[in-house]
Amino acid sequence: MAAKNTESFQKTSFISPARIGVIAGHTFTLLVRMKVFYFLIAFVILMWGAKQFVFPNETGGSNTPEQELRLLKSAGFAAMNMFSMLLALSATALLIPKDIEDRTLYTILCKPVPRLDYLLGKLLGVLMLIFVSLLAMDLVLSLFLHQKASGMIAVQTEQLASRGMPQEMINEQLAGLKAHGVTLSLHFATFAIFLKAIVIASIALMISTFSSSTLFTLISTLIIIVIGLMVADAREYASTMAEYGQKNTLFNIAITVALLFPDLQLFAIEDGVIDGRYIPFKIMGQITIIALLYFSIYVVLSWFTFKKKEF
Repeated sequence: MAAKNTESFQKTSFISPARIGVIAGHTFTLLVRMKVFYFLIAFVILMWGAKQFVFPNETGGSNTPEQELRLLKSAGFAAMNMFSMLLALSATALLIPKDIEDRTLYTILCKPVPRLDYLLGKLLGVLMLIFVSLLAMDLVLSLFLHQKASGMIAVQTEQLASRGMPQEMINEQLAGLKAHGVTLSLHFATFAIFLKAIVIASIALMISTFSSSTLFTLISTLIIIVIGLMVADAREYASTMAEYGQKNTLFNIAITVALLFPDLQLFAIEDGVIDGRYIPFKIMGQITIIALLYFSIYVVLSWFTFKKKEF
């Protein structure tokens, strides 16, 4: 009898990592069957084209090698941002409507499966796909970047050595070029893009739990993304107005935006990596905590809304 009670409790417990893992794995498999990984072919072609690009020689163009590496990284991060945002937005927005249309939702919830487990499983399935995709793109970008940077460093080393320059001076001359190669900060930037995708997917999930239209979910999430990219500016404007004592209507709007919307610019560290700057571990820890906080808030709000719906 005790064993049966334990088994029953496990089946209906508030939250179960095992149940969440099963739902996440199933969601991941369904998304993979949609052949979304075909985008990797386009990404490889994009990276190959960016790698072949050579800036024309100009007077005083000593920064040309760095410019070409910046271009390669810019193209890679732009593609990563676009894909992760589109997938986080579209796949998450379609999760619940598709399950309702296929009547999969009714089958899952009558198991019984707690609605929080269902939401977490579905969301984590999407995030698994985004993570695997970004990991693959990071590897492709690193490969092309390493090849191009290594070739440039070899050429520059040979040219400087032919002038009789000491190795220490050669290393100093090449320090800037090496900073634009494959570094830990490059991988940090990819992970930051993933963190931003977590926030976007969580927002799309929250809206989809009370929206009756997929189009409304997509448009609303896009609006929040656009506003989220301007939160930092709104916060800066509000701070400036408060400093000068000018608390007008625009000040109130800026405060409202800064308080209610996520600051997506916090995760935009790829610009610094493109410029060859080092990203400290402390910064990565901070934005990871912020992303998890946003994730938790939006998932809880999604659950509050979803558990009240009749299916």
